[in-house]
Amino acid sequence: MLLELRDLHVSVGEREIIKGVNLKVGLNEIHAIMGPNASGKTTLVLAIAGFPGYKVTKGDILFEGKSILKLSLHERARAGIAIALQNPPAIRGIRLRDIIRLAAGLEPWDPSRREPDCFSEKFLRMVGLPPEQYLDRDVNVGFSGGERKRCEIAQVFAMKPRLMILDEPDSGVDLDSLKILGRSIMSYLQAHDCSILVVTHHRHILQYLKPTRVHVMYDGKIAVSGDFDELVPLVEQTGYEQLVKEWKANG
Repeated sequence: MLLELRDLHVSVGEREIIKGVNLKVGLNEIHAIMGPNASGKTTLVLAIAGFPGYKVTKGDILFEGKSILKLSLHERARAGIAIALQNPPAIRGIRLRDIIRLAAGLEPWDPSRREPDCFSEKFLRMVGLPPEQYLDRDVNVGFSGGERKRCEIAQVFAMKPRLMILDEPDSGVDLDSLKILGRSIMSYLQAHDCSILVVTHHRHILQYLKPTRVHVMYDGKIAVSGDFDELVPLVEQTGYEQLVKEWKANG
């Protein structure tokens, strides 16, 4: 099992957000987490990634069979957990080519060596961005929502992760970028041994990813799990609250 959450409880400050989540993600699987606002989706994935301020008060997070609770954000990244944030920040003074290289553990490109930066180029091409237009731009400065997300995914690819965590990759993304993102992620998954945990409100990105399993979070717990073709249409027909009520009523 690549990732396993055992009765996970997570607090932010004095407030408990995650209230006992159990989840297993196998190698080469895609798991989607859906749910209404403030249900705990982003808190869950940030806790898995090891962001400071997200305190595990009970339970465990196992990655490749070992607890990672004592590992920092950077140590978890080195172990193979990469996260693409919902709102990637703009960073002035740092070129996109260099942050892609840094994500892979390489030094920034040295133009004095007169060698082309083929490394960064290939990852931008993977997400459908012309390298000649983006390599030397400051990270996300003046980028559209779709460009930000595609650049973020290029950085994740450069890390060669075992587990990709995608926090609302379809938020603020136009349909063309969404199609490119979905196909790029699937191409990467098919070429590498890794798994994906994706948080989303909608089916838009999921129609390209075709998740192995979909989980609906509600009030800090996974309330319902099911197959993509079965569960997502129910969400769209009934809404989250009604779906959870019906699930509880049926035991």
